[in-house]
Amino acid sequence: MNNLMCLAAVLIFFIQTAILPTEANIVAQTCQKTPNPPVCLSSLKSNPRSAQADIYGLATIMVDVVKAKSTTTLNQINQLLKQSPRDKALTDCADSYNAVLKGDVPEAYEAINVRRRMFALDGMNDAVNEANGCESNFAGSSSHPLTKLNKDVADVASVAAAVINQFG
Repeated sequence: MNNLMCLAAVLIFFIQTAILPTEANIVAQTCQKTPNPPVCLSSLKSNPRSAQADIYGLATIMVDVVKAKSTTTLNQINQLLKQSPRDKALTDCADSYNAVLKGDVPEAYEAINVRRRMFALDGMNDAVNEANGCESNFAGSSSHPLTKLNKDVADVASVAAAVINQFG
């Protein structure tokens, strides 16, 4: 009887580890299908909610990251605008990030909640475009303080879009 119990325990363990996807497998498999797997992995693994998340939960976590990075970028833009209030490039960037935070991110959250892949994709693709548009405002400048922030937002938003694109 003990041998039968051990065999059953081993079989259950095998099924759970080999057949049923684990959090690490879901995250790794999802991230492999994105344009930037390292950004995807670090974003998802740093959030404890990913341990219990399905693809919709992973998409929500990525939109959370887009929101956080966009907020950080907008805060930096607002600080720079205090020093140069008439700077058109900065003003345009502020408008872009306000659009991300007031339009694109809420659109993506709502679309994920109601399982509308295309609307969620639109929100994250637009966030990529807004970040890249902000960056293009400084074309010809060798460097400016928003380059890394714009790249970070564009990177996480493109990863979010790729995760969303994996909806069934």
